[in-house]
Amino acid sequence: MDFVHAYENYLTKVKKSSGNTVASYLRDIRQFEQWATDECNRGLLHITKEDIHRYLQHMYSIGKSGATISRSAASIKNFYAYLISTGFIEINPVTDIHIDRGEKKLPEILTGREIELLLAQPNCVDPKGFRDKAMLEVLYATGIRVTELIDLNISDVNLELGAIKCNGAKKSRTIPLYPTALKALRAYVRDIRKTMLSDPTEDALFVNINGSRMSRQGFWKILKYYQDKANIEKDITPHTLRHSFAVHLLENGADLGSLQELMGHCDISSTQMYTHMINSKLKSVYEKCHPKA
Repeated sequence: MDFVHAYENYLTKVKKSSGNTVASYLRDIRQFEQWATDECNRGLLHITKEDIHRYLQHMYSIGKSGATISRSAASIKNFYAYLISTGFIEINPVTDIHIDRGEKKLPEILTGREIELLLAQPNCVDPKGFRDKAMLEVLYATGIRVTELIDLNISDVNLELGAIKCNGAKKSRTIPLYPTALKALRAYVRDIRKTMLSDPTEDALFVNINGSRMSRQGFWKILKYYQDKANIEKDITPHTLRHSFAVHLLENGADLGSLQELMGHCDISSTQMYTHMINSKLKSVYEKCHPKA
């Protein structure tokens, strides 16, 4: 029996984990499985606590970062918790293994000026420009994940209410759009989108030049193009706009509970990360600017 495949089905169908989370877990477990086969001549059901210690030490010895080792250890721990819960094994080899989370690097945040520069780059003179403008504006206006952005369907847009419905992995949420974002989305939906479709029955809100649903990789390339065009030196990813959305809302008075709803966080501790970022920023400004610091 392929226990890793069974675990994949559990993550996908029971836990409803995102595609990225599932891929990350499986990659870590398959790498561990390969090492265990080569170095211990044992399958996953016969792994010992010492084997896992050796594997983590092996990762350290080949130069893996603390964050990577921590993530792999967490993936292995979750996998064996699943094997215990399903009765495939009786003794958990990951018990009492300390997982060092490593130093947590705060994500990159764009300033208000950098956001303005980025959003100003798409030139609305052709369908691609109108589409790109709408995508960037919607992403920053809502703080949704890139997967949620490309998964949007035309039925998720309510131009009259000025909002979109975002269908997350575990629940849906309705998020309002600020006027500029609504204007960009309205122009794209009413005048541009239909001209780009290859199939009139296509549900996707944002489509590529072939008329089918935009991919993650496709949007990533678009974002990098406009980053270069705006001469922004920071390494911008789609998640950079999500993080910037959250921090900018908190800086302007949003409460954590409302931000949690907008972000689609199940646990408010995920949202609280952004208060730490603001505190860190204030501390940096204080130390830089206070004459006695």
